[in-house]
Amino acid sequence: MRALALAAALALTGPVAAQTLDDPEGTILGTGREDGSETGFRDWVTGFRAKALEAGVPAATYDAAMRGAHYLPDVVARDRRQSEFTKTIWDYLDVAVSEDRVALGKQALAKQADLLDRIEARYGVDKEVVVAIWGLESAYGTWRGDVPTISALATLAYDARRASFFEGQLVQALKILDQAHVAPGAMVGSWAGAMGHTQFMPSSWAEFAQDFDGDGRRDIWGDDPADALASTAHYLAKWGWQKDLPWGLEVKLPADFDYDQTTERVKKPVADWRLLGVQPMAGGDLPEGPEASILLPAGHTGPAFLIFPNFQVIEHYNLADAYVIAVGHLADRLRGGPTIAAAWPRQWRALTQDERKELQALLAAAGFDAGGVDGRIGPKTIAAVKAWQKAQGLTPDGYPSPDLLEKLR
Repeated sequence: MRALALAAALALTGPVAAQTLDDPEGTILGTGREDGSETGFRDWVTGFRAKALEAGVPAATYDAAMRGAHYLPDVVARDRRQSEFTKTIWDYLDVAVSEDRVALGKQALAKQADLLDRIEARYGVDKEVVVAIWGLESAYGTWRGDVPTISALATLAYDARRASFFEGQLVQALKILDQAHVAPGAMVGSWAGAMGHTQFMPSSWAEFAQDFDGDGRRDIWGDDPADALASTAHYLAKWGWQKDLPWGLEVKLPADFDYDQTTERVKKPVADWRLLGVQPMAGGDLPEGPEASILLPAGHTGPAFLIFPNFQVIEHYNLADAYVIAVGHLADRLRGGPTIAAAWPRQWRALTQDERKELQALLAAAGFDAGGVDGRIGPKTIAAVKAWQKAQGLTPDGYPSPDLLEKLR
């Protein structure tokens, strides 16, 4: 019982359709249907049939799959709640890279050692990174989701808030069924339509899934994780993964560091960061490698990371800094690396969506363009925060803390 509860708690924390590069605009599209119902859904299924057939879905496949599809109100509710997400990065990492997850990951590495070595050799992606994604997405295969994928995707397409994206995902999922890569009853996953051991959306499956075991099917759903783990390695390789180079590492910044330099947009050779006094938190020298950036995911009072191009590769799986750091740090822990040394500013909570909007409005009123008032803290909002902090004589780290909002008020 404890194992099942742990699996559910650790699983499906990674990419959903609103966060991946498959759907970079995520939560800001459309308004959704106010009259969502099973009756309206059935009418939509009838109306969408011609569009699906025109896209290449055979009529028999569409009719059989959609006959068993149903409107899922909980899916719509969860989709609309995403913009209210208010977990801090340290709260996220407490679960994502817990001691339990590290221990289970080491067991998974040992159990699948031969498979993972072969995948690493073929695709050139470090096996610990593949296993870290596996751990975040399905608790190493123990919790792959139980929502019928066709119903989830059809519900989200019918809801209309992001109809175009989910219509495309639904068509691709129907093609997967038509090609018999998975039995209809076994095509289950997350509420957003992500599937299998490493939670691929149907479009990612179409482009990146692999038949690693050679059985003629690209099966990411079954108990054997071979195809899913190979697919994940293939995904990362295609986006430019550089083997044996770090995703990033925790660093110590000098007292006189220029915090205007802390953004992914500022890239410097490692030698330049070394000359500026940046040092590995664990001691020693900074690794040689390509250009790197300094990232402060919790502002200047929290940990600092020197991040490399592999960081951006993981971003193709999920855009959230918290997710990328979780994957990279979990992979490091699976290799026997240390925990993050610097303390997080745990006295702070995350801003609510209304507070994020208020922050953007206050910045705009003060003459600092935050890129709109939408509650999304993107590069323009961070740049506006930095500019305001600098004008106030504060450390320009760009972090939207509750204290900063209070100062703006």
